[in-house]
Amino acid sequence: MKLRTSSISADWWDYTCISKDIVEDAARLTPRDIEKLSRPGFRVVMYDTLEDFYLAEALEYTSAWRQSTDDNPVGICGPIGPTEQLPLVARLVNELGLDIRSGHFWGMDEWFDPATGKEVPVTHPLSFEKADREMLFDRIAKKRRIPDAHLHFPKADTGAYRKSWDAGVRCAVMQGGQGDVKHWAFNDPLPRRGKFKAAPPTPAEYRKLATRVVELHPLTIAQNARTSGGGNISMVPTMAITVGPVETWKAEKVSIWQAGTHDNPFGQRLTAFLISKNLPTSCVPMSLLAEHPNVQFNYYRGGLGSCAVEMH
Repeated sequence: MKLRTSSISADWWDYTCISKDIVEDAARLTPRDIEKLSRPGFRVVMYDTLEDFYLAEALEYTSAWRQSTDDNPVGICGPIGPTEQLPLVARLVNELGLDIRSGHFWGMDEWFDPATGKEVPVTHPLSFEKADREMLFDRIAKKRRIPDAHLHFPKADTGAYRKSWDAGVRCAVMQGGQGDVKHWAFNDPLPRRGKFKAAPPTPAEYRKLATRVVELHPLTIAQNARTSGGGNISMVPTMAITVGPVETWKAEKVSIWQAGTHDNPFGQRLTAFLISKNLPTSCVPMSLLAEHPNVQFNYYRGGLGSCAVEMH
């Protein structure tokens, strides 16, 4: 695939570097076309209401945890963004009387503070661990709640988190959203420097990346300000800790949820197109999931929008 210089920042690789032919093919896709992109190993599912969309997302949590036993523990890796499913999970657990104490949970990512060399504290207003606890785990009745030892949140020292993926717990599903830069978690495209000045990493090179501290693409910083900080870019950290492709490929299923809130109509089309056509490129990190054996893209039909030109 012949690559161009980024339209966003010449110092980075990203989706604006890929072929214009691919861009045009993706932009032409209708919602019906997107549904037809399913293939073996990649399934596209549409939801007609947000209620159905977020309930289905919440049910992936309870379905995973209901498989778990003390002898054969099962977990789920979950995102912050979207978050609307989290209170629904707590309500389902409480109302259905589920005992999920043998279950496990991995947080996908967390902000990193270069001034301290550590992850941001749980008191930080944008802390992902804070959001998971307040919106989900603290709302579950104590007698059925997952113990803290089974909650794995990524830290700047990634050792314990990485070991938790090889400690005999099966990850039934890794959920995610899709950001403006086409990442899952904070698996952003890489800067154009050093070894990758002239060309981005190959898919095989990128897939070797494990949980790590990362520098964030400018588009990711702007997006998080838009979705979580009222547009206040100055409050958003420029580095983060993210689960890597290494851990992602240990999940039995990768389930991506797109309600039209985090990425735009074009982005929602582009990644599905690249995965369906088996065109992975590290300029579009989400496209690397073309090589995972079990991926599902979940769309709210009303959030797909159109790539037609409209002047506002």
